[in-house]
Amino acid sequence: MVKASSTLDRVLVLEMVRVTEAAAIAASKLVGRGDEKAADAAAVEAMRAALNELPMDGTVVIGEGERDEAPMLYIGEKVGSAQGSGPRIDIALDPLEGTTITAQAGPNSLAVLAIAEEGGLLNAPDVYMNKLAVGPGYPEGVIDLAKSPTENVTAVAAAKGVQPNEIIVCVLDRPRHEKLIAELRSMGCGIVLIPDGDVAGVIAVSNPETTIDMYMGSGGAPEGVLAAAALRCIGGQMQGRLLFENEEQVTRARGMGLADPSKKLGILDMAHGDVMFAATGVTDGPMLRGVRRTATGAITHSIVMRSKSGTVRFVEGHHNFARKPASFVG
Repeated sequence: MVKASSTLDRVLVLEMVRVTEAAAIAASKLVGRGDEKAADAAAVEAMRAALNELPMDGTVVIGEGERDEAPMLYIGEKVGSAQGSGPRIDIALDPLEGTTITAQAGPNSLAVLAIAEEGGLLNAPDVYMNKLAVGPGYPEGVIDLAKSPTENVTAVAAAKGVQPNEIIVCVLDRPRHEKLIAELRSMGCGIVLIPDGDVAGVIAVSNPETTIDMYMGSGGAPEGVLAAAALRCIGGQMQGRLLFENEEQVTRARGMGLADPSKKLGILDMAHGDVMFAATGVTDGPMLRGVRRTATGAITHSIVMRSKSGTVRFVEGHHNFARKPASFVG
């Protein structure tokens, strides 16, 4: 059997972008049409078709959110053209991060994918996760979920050499975050409230152009693993803790291999080994431009990152639909 690491070197580094491009192009046909499920379904089917063309024995360990009631690339689904013979690859994905954003033609919806060698990604249940993240360049341990928002902001500010009121924090705009937002504003922090898409929100801490220093608050656990994979590639820091609503969810988490579902998760608990991350913009955001459809095809803007090398590539794709398979065009 071919080792997964050698296949990542030879094949999957840029092929990942082709997968997210396919999902983004398919979803782009539904931007602003008000139909979240149709947009999600289009992205799912395009991503599945593209994944099944890759020479790997892939297993989805982080799949489409069950809460969306959309056709899923489900946890445990096998993908790839070399089942039983190819390298074993774990896959985390969100074919359309920001279904509501897409339906309403809002900013920053993405098609997202992360891969690792078998066992490299946390098999997280579809529950909420409390998240805390900063980008690269800070001393290890500068953030800690065991500390208060005030303590974390103060620590990051000190490491950055600025006052706490100069720190900008990204938070999902949800009623459950009212106390968090009030505490941050009492310190004078700037807050970037996002309506959806917390994978993009977490990753924003890695890009100085966004001006975002930190991410705080709770969102989906699967999205947390995807974000951790991205930050692993560029040296950022992230911690998470699963949040459960009932014992059934706790039991499910244990069944997925989490011996202590309530433990604080470090970035290596969520994504370790040789990890790669790719995303393609569906609508415009601070990091990636959305799909531009032309008379003959489309133009896409993507990012691909790898933890082994620390390389970050931005890829602009010009697609001629006359030369693409129907599954790619959407």
